[in-house]
Amino acid sequence: MSLDSVNRRYFLMSAGALSAAKALSAAKPAAGRVIGANDRINVGVIGSGGRGFYVAREFDKAGKNGANAQIVAVCDVYQKRVNRAKEQYKCDGTLDYRELLNRSDIDAVIVATPDHWHATIALEAMDKGKDVYLEKPMCHTIDEARRLTETVKETKRILQVGSQTTSGDQWAQARKVISDGMLGKLIMSQGSYHRNSIEGEWNYPIDHEAGPDGKGENYIDWKMWNGPAPKRDWAKDMGQDRFFRFRKYWDYSGGIATDLYYHVVAPMNICWGEPQFPSKVVSGGGIYAFDKLPEDPSKPDREVPDTFSVIGEYPKGHSLVLSASMANSQHIPGLIRGHGATLTMVEHGRFEGFSPYLTLKAEKRNGKFIVPELEAKFEGKDEIKIAVEENNTMQTHVGNFLSCMRTRQKPRLDVETGARAQVLITMAVQSFRQGKVLYFDEKNWKVSDKPVKA
Repeated sequence: MSLDSVNRRYFLMSAGALSAAKALSAAKPAAGRVIGANDRINVGVIGSGGRGFYVAREFDKAGKNGANAQIVAVCDVYQKRVNRAKEQYKCDGTLDYRELLNRSDIDAVIVATPDHWHATIALEAMDKGKDVYLEKPMCHTIDEARRLTETVKETKRILQVGSQTTSGDQWAQARKVISDGMLGKLIMSQGSYHRNSIEGEWNYPIDHEAGPDGKGENYIDWKMWNGPAPKRDWAKDMGQDRFFRFRKYWDYSGGIATDLYYHVVAPMNICWGEPQFPSKVVSGGGIYAFDKLPEDPSKPDREVPDTFSVIGEYPKGHSLVLSASMANSQHIPGLIRGHGATLTMVEHGRFEGFSPYLTLKAEKRNGKFIVPELEAKFEGKDEIKIAVEENNTMQTHVGNFLSCMRTRQKPRLDVETGARAQVLITMAVQSFRQGKVLYFDEKNWKVSDKPVKA
């Protein structure tokens, strides 16, 4: 398959579902309610599966702990999930997200659907005057990242990308170290996300009674769930596996890259002090351990790799190296290398785990600083430990979003930072599928297998 055909496929996957959003964008976006300091924020939840239910619970908790917010409606294409969430939050529920977006009493929505629906729903929500808490990854394609960025600017809505990791104190501390010039010229950043699951990642339990022919709470609106993705037959295309384990399929996800690397690439963009688009990306890996479906070894388990590595290069003259496997749990330290020093943010390598301090270590040769002007900054020390404040990153992230809804300030993981992380990740997926080095034209938001002309 050629690069052009892959790009066209990505376009077609999003174009149909975005047609409604385009039509809405042609008209003046609806103005959202002005939320006063004492007004209660009404939140709707779109996607009430495992992650969506958890995020909704965190919003509910924040609302009861001083944020003055409440869940007023929930949506999912699976009736059992709708019923469960309705009961939990004593609120309304629906199988159709459009009913929720049309409600004038809802100020914000949580979008926690499979990835291929993220952009479509977020775009429509903003055009309806809603602020958006958008689960990572921000979207499924680069064109969607562009549209989201443009729509936030046009509608002036608040959009927080739901990678709660970015609300950890270590990234703000690292950003200050770098802005203070403690590393010298940035050279390379590295990070990882490793797990070792017995049955392979994302093989979540399947409710075998559920489906498009299911009765009562077992009903799934399969047509709606497919949405912008290619049409699939429930019986012929392993619909149950696709629905309950969507991250194993290219139609809906980028696997490791979109599910896990986002928690690494987004913090790095915060640390650097300026979120950046990559200029060049190459990736590799494969299905090395989990090639057979656990319940039926005669069928393939997944389309996405279980082991995946990425190198991204940036126009400012530094690179990012990423390592991940779902078949080995050993991380590499999360750090940033400069010509004059190295900053380690997470020695254990778990970007979602707490690390009590950052370690700043000078680069020296024969006892002398490689970059002489750093000697004064280090005050004669070879190594500096910087304390990190521990916090509940999920509650901090949710609280930041709710606060920004009132102040209209930029949230912690805003759309522009999120888009730059998304482009690197999406290019990595395309590079893997094409077996090519890819280049990014930042001005035109275009990916090519040819270097971009200056």
